[in-house]
Amino acid sequence: MKCMKLTIRLDDITATMHRENFDRFIALCDTYDVRPLLGVVPENRDESLAIDPPMEDFWERIRALQSAGYSVAMHGCYHIYTSESGGLFPLNHLSEFAGLSGEDQEALIRTGKSILESHGIVTDLFMAPAHSYDKTTLRVLKENGFTRITDGFGKHPYVRDGITFYPISFRRSSSLAGGDGVTTLVVHPNTMTEEEFAIYEEIFRTHRILPYSDYLSMPGAPRSFPGNLKEYLMADLKRRLVQRGNRKTS
Repeated sequence: MKCMKLTIRLDDITATMHRENFDRFIALCDTYDVRPLLGVVPENRDESLAIDPPMEDFWERIRALQSAGYSVAMHGCYHIYTSESGGLFPLNHLSEFAGLSGEDQEALIRTGKSILESHGIVTDLFMAPAHSYDKTTLRVLKENGFTRITDGFGKHPYVRDGITFYPISFRRSSSLAGGDGVTTLVVHPNTMTEEEFAIYEEIFRTHRILPYSDYLSMPGAPRSFPGNLKEYLMADLKRRLVQRGNRKTS
């Protein structure tokens, strides 16, 4: 049976994140020689991500992980939602970027990049808060030296509007079941439970996890309009399914 190649990305990496969960997941990665992507928020202003007191060695830690083979993406700027736009990939109807003017998006992207670089973190990879971005976001990212985004659905990297996209998993269970191609499992360390830690330890034990840097070395193929439309409809469907599931459990 063919096995889909898997990569890992960690969202919401801030100085005030759940440090015990983060340290525990990094230790798990190191045990199984997994090298994921870290989505680092340049200057967190989202109170929901302020879980623990700020780590005094946060930036030193991120630089050390990057030197050890971990990849880093700029995860927005402040992680503050400014609109209710789902943008081009409507997994959520929240965004820090989609729906804003080019000038406002330019200010956010330029500021976020400057903050990261002031701490010695250089990257051309972008991770949108709530997975939401629009065509203006893509244009402004390119103008500021970003060439890649971690998002979208598909079995392989693809190119859209001059940006290479590295898809994420539509459903974890389906990605683990088999098939071909490569995708990314999205992990939020801040909210991980004991069950989630056990699930990921089993995944790491039974699957070969591709270093995210290897994923980034794969070339992207052009994506057609039908492919973009299919992705949009899949994202909207997943949003509706998640909403329906939340209503059932509330």
